[in-house]
Amino acid sequence: MNGSTNSRGMPSNGIKEQEEATLALNSNDGPRHRPLTLIRALRGILCLVTLLSTAFMLLIYLAPITILIVRMFSVHYSRKATSFLFGIWLSLWPFLFEKINGTKVVFSGDMVPSEERILLLANHRTEVDWMYLWDLALRKGFLGHIKYILKKSLMKLPIFGWGFQIFEFISVERKWESDELIMKKKLSAFKDPKDPLWLALFPEGTDYTEQKCLKSQQFAAENDLPILRNVLIPKTKGFYACLESLRNTLNAVYDVTIAYKHRCPTFIDNVFGVDPSEVHIHVQRITLNEIPTSEEEAAAWLIERFQLKDQLLSDFAARGHFPHHVPEENLSTLVCLVKFLVVIVTTSLFTHLTLFSSVWYKVYVAFSFTYLTAVTYFDILPSPVLCSSIKSLFCSKKMS
Repeated sequence: MNGSTNSRGMPSNGIKEQEEATLALNSNDGPRHRPLTLIRALRGILCLVTLLSTAFMLLIYLAPITILIVRMFSVHYSRKATSFLFGIWLSLWPFLFEKINGTKVVFSGDMVPSEERILLLANHRTEVDWMYLWDLALRKGFLGHIKYILKKSLMKLPIFGWGFQIFEFISVERKWESDELIMKKKLSAFKDPKDPLWLALFPEGTDYTEQKCLKSQQFAAENDLPILRNVLIPKTKGFYACLESLRNTLNAVYDVTIAYKHRCPTFIDNVFGVDPSEVHIHVQRITLNEIPTSEEEAAAWLIERFQLKDQLLSDFAARGHFPHHVPEENLSTLVCLVKFLVVIVTTSLFTHLTLFSSVWYKVYVAFSFTYLTAVTYFDILPSPVLCSSIKSLFCSKKMS
C-alpha cells in the first residue's frame, strides 16, 4: 500500500489533502488572483473616492428628508424613501464587484423567492462578507431593505456610520448583558409586516481566523460541542432574540454559506479588484416551523446548522463549488451605468449648490452634518410624533 491509515481507517494522505484544502479555504495569504498594477491601483482609488464622495453628498442632502421630515409622519414611508434613494447608491457596490473588478458571483442551493421578510444567517469568513450579500439582495429587490447586526465600533466609521444609522442597523457590544435590551428594543421596531426586511446576522460574532478557530475548538471541547474547522461555534442568544421577536412576521430563514475561490479577500482587495476571483453563495431556505420555539432547542438547532455549514465548506474546499447551482440573472450593465450616472449627476448638483449657490445651502449642510453626527452618536431616530399628535387631536375632537 502507498499510504498508511489512521485509527479511523482513513488514509493518511487523504487527511493531509483535506487539511491542506481547508487551510487554503481559510487563508488570507498566498498570491493574489490578479496582480496589483499601477492602473488597477489608480482605478481602485478613483472608485473608492467616488463612492465615498457621492455617499457623503447624498447623505448630507437626502438623509434629513427621509429620516427626519418623512419619519415625523410615517416610519413606513420613511423606510421606503430611504430604501429607494440610497438603494441606488448601494447598487454601485455590486457594479464595482461584478462589472469593474470582474469577480464572478456564483449562487447555489435553493431558488429563493422575492418579496419575503427573512432572517438571514451567514458565516463570517472575512471582513467583506456582508458586502457580497448585497449582490443577492439586489437580485431579489431587497438591496435597500437589508439590515445588519454589527459591532458598535463600526458605527464610528466616517460616512459609513451615518449610512448604518439611517438604514437602522443594530449595533452591539458583543456582551449579552448590555446587548439584550438594545437588541430587543431595536427588533421591536421591525415587526410591521408591511415593511420589507432582510435582517442579516453573523452568529459567529466575528470574522474567521485560525487563532479564533483554535479558541472556538477549545471552547467546544470543554462544553461537549462539535469541533468545527471552517466556522466558529455560533453565539445563540442573539439568534434566539431575533427569532423570538420576529417569528410571527417572518416568511422564512435563509441559511447562507459564503466561500471564496483561492483566497479570502480584504476590503482593500475589493477596492483594487485583485481578489476574489469568485464568490460562492449557497442559500438554504428554511421555514419557521422547522425551527424549535424553545431557547435551548433553538440553540442546539443553530449549532447543528453550523456543523452542516462546516461540512459544506469542507466539500467546497475539495470540489471547488457548492452543490445545486442556481442560475441567477446577471446584472445589467446598462442599468448599472444608468444608476451610476444618476448618482454622479445628483452629487454634482448638490456640490454645485453647496459651493456656488445661496448661503442657505451651506447652512443646510452644516445642520445636516450636525444632525447625522448626533443621531449616529446617540443611536436615535425620531418617532412619528406629528402623525401621532394629529391622530390624537382628531380622535379627541371626534369623541367630544
